[in-house]
Amino acid sequence: MDSRQVYRKMDVGTGKDLDEYQVGGKAIPYHLIDILDAGEKYNISLFKKDFQQEYQKIIHQNQVPIACGGTGFYFYALLKSQGYTEIPVNEKLRESLEDKTNEELRTDLIQLETSYLDLADTSTRKRLIRAIEISTYLIRHPETEKLISEASSFEYSPVIFGLNPPSEIRRERISRRLSYRLKNGLIEEVESLLKSGLEPEQLIYYGLEYKYITEYLTSVLTYEEMAKKLETEIHRFSKRQMTFFRKMEKDGIAINWLDHLHSEEENIQQIIQAYNLLTQTN
Repeated sequence: MDSRQVYRKMDVGTGKDLDEYQVGGKAIPYHLIDILDAGEKYNISLFKKDFQQEYQKIIHQNQVPIACGGTGFYFYALLKSQGYTEIPVNEKLRESLEDKTNEELRTDLIQLETSYLDLADTSTRKRLIRAIEISTYLIRHPETEKLISEASSFEYSPVIFGLNPPSEIRRERISRRLSYRLKNGLIEEVESLLKSGLEPEQLIYYGLEYKYITEYLTSVLTYEEMAKKLETEIHRFSKRQMTFFRKMEKDGIAINWLDHLHSEEENIQQIIQAYNLLTQTN
């Protein structure tokens, strides 16, 4: 359920950790990872179609699908607000926004008061522009906003679990993870993508690691500036993610938060019990 893990050769920066998809020497099947080349376009509408296809395959094999991630809005779009994803692309509007800074884009979005404002994922420039695009469309077509607001289309009946350690622990883990990645292949990964023929703007489009390391490799930032800005932005992104998940709860999507003080075995038992209860109820 990740908007960047779909891309091949974007491994370290997206945290694929595919070496962990092994248990007792047995490979765990995974889906919607490495399905596109870096630089290709992917969106929520395509994701929904791909997810549905893989979901049906797993169900027909009498297996239990586990959706893991990642991108909060992908979860939300599957469970609640599917109508927004069908709003068409407005290339002319996108071109008019291209030269604006991210802060200017955020200001523009705030001024567009629609039902989508509190739902919008603005963690990257691409998503920020898409949020403006959706909000602009809703203002011009108020009947669409009414229909979407009234819609409630739960195609799936999931049991959802979330990780929510205290903020100081989360911040420490993020900083430690970033430090490790910078020393173990992240910069080389971005450099390799640039050498493969991708333009800097294409990588900057993906935000966070790919944006700031590209700016470092193209001499826009020093290493120290890059590392500091990137760490700050990842912390901000994490905070926005948690805000988004709280919004999901307010909209009626129940999340079972796993206690960070519990052992892995205790959390596994909690997950199994909740899943068994769901299957018995259904």
